[in-house]
Amino acid sequence: MGRKILFITTDQQRYDAYGCNGGTVARTPVTDALASEGIRYERAYSANVICTPARSSMLTGQHPRTHGAIANGVPLPQDAPSIAATLADAGYRTALIGKVHFEPIADPDGAYPQNRLALTDSHGPYRGFDYVSFAGHGPLGASHYANWLRKNHPDQVDGFLRIFATTPGGDTGAPAVKAHQVARENYHTDWIADQVIAWLDTLDDDEDWFCWMSFPDPHHPWDLPASERDRIDWRTLDLPAGHPGSPERIKAILSEKPAHWLAWYDGSVPNIDAAPGDFVPADLTDDQIREVNAVVHIKNELLDEAYGRVLEHIRQRGQLDDTDVIITTDHGEFQGDLGLLFKGPYHVDALMRLPMIWRPAPSAGLSPAVVSEPVSQVDLAPTFCAIAGIETPEWIEGTAMPTGPDGPRRRALIEWDSQLDTGYRMRTIAADGWLCTAYEPTDTDYGLPRARRYAEFDRGDAPVPDVITYDGTEGELYNVAEDPHQWRNLWDDPASQEIRAALVAEIYQALPTGRQPRLRPVAMG
Repeated sequence: MGRKILFITTDQQRYDAYGCNGGTVARTPVTDALASEGIRYERAYSANVICTPARSSMLTGQHPRTHGAIANGVPLPQDAPSIAATLADAGYRTALIGKVHFEPIADPDGAYPQNRLALTDSHGPYRGFDYVSFAGHGPLGASHYANWLRKNHPDQVDGFLRIFATTPGGDTGAPAVKAHQVARENYHTDWIADQVIAWLDTLDDDEDWFCWMSFPDPHHPWDLPASERDRIDWRTLDLPAGHPGSPERIKAILSEKPAHWLAWYDGSVPNIDAAPGDFVPADLTDDQIREVNAVVHIKNELLDEAYGRVLEHIRQRGQLDDTDVIITTDHGEFQGDLGLLFKGPYHVDALMRLPMIWRPAPSAGLSPAVVSEPVSQVDLAPTFCAIAGIETPEWIEGTAMPTGPDGPRRRALIEWDSQLDTGYRMRTIAADGWLCTAYEPTDTDYGLPRARRYAEFDRGDAPVPDVITYDGTEGELYNVAEDPHQWRNLWDDPASQEIRAALVAEIYQALPTGRQPRLRPVAMG
């Protein structure tokens, strides 16, 4: 018998979601205990701040420019390498249960395997996984969870909001906030935990296994079972520490960043790459931000409880001492930082910095530690190889995550390529306590035509043009220790030009060449 691997991911979850990372609202005792027993990474970064590229980097151990799925709507090639296949070849039983999103979701005809498997109620094989059972954000779209809910609880199907809904709701009229009557035990978070437990019970005690337990929460929409809504009263919450405190202060801070920041806030240019096109952050009230945060904190509590149920089942099977547990997410969420919600082409810690916790199996004999050096999603696949005791394949670009502080690594790289013809292209490095983002010239010939014309969202008094074009001289530079929320852009600061030049040079020295031509978006993902 070898070491088992439980890989837990969430969707769109902030670094400070858990108490062990400074969270003060959501109660997350299961995760906090794993962190105290294992290795907690203070500077883990996404390879990309949107779903498909980030998740593909976790599966392949490669940067987006290498595996090719550089944006939502760009399917991960079918011949892309898979760490699940590598582990399967080494004798592991493998499963992916929950959210997938390696291929476009908007695929009603099942052109892509992840949707076709759900539409035909098949369970694999898929990308190296022996068994799959998919769940999305509620029963909308193709998923095994949708099939199950429609068949077993048809009276609870209605009431889930669509992913990009901005329907006002809750007590404050906050966008995409709603409580509905789906039973807690039938909500997708608990369903995924149930599915993992059921799959584990199909295995023999002496089999090695790798299970990717992938939750769609706390991603928007912010709907959840009404039975859980009173866990946290939004009226008791403060605004997040990253909120500047007033519209005037928000505008002053955003005006120092490249133009698409303020343009999104004031509504003159919508963030159609990764947020509802009709969402205008400047229209948010403080209470709406508080209510959204309350729902997110409740979702995080439900997630932590689901982890606990699965871990208790593994303990009852007598395998917990031989099971490594890794918890992380694909990317973050603004949750009111800088007066914003959702995500998009905005490279700050709110979106790039991830919770990353590795509780090695006690049988491994590793000591608890806190690691402040940067690590990346591309480092997960080689870490799985290290746990399994197998050689890391040559196609993996990351290296196994350190098990203690003061390691040799010093940087993480983050990329952005817009899936629509907004054409934003950004390359970021996190190194030596700095975040540096170089903007590349806008490429409006690459992505799909925008879903709606910007002019439809023109508020008339916007201080910026309705189309933003960058020439490649723009950028962002932040000293993280002095500016933890990235409010002061030092890109043009005369005193920071030497460090800026060094970091930009390092970005392009460190990035792999990438495949050419770039794979193009084929559908809204």
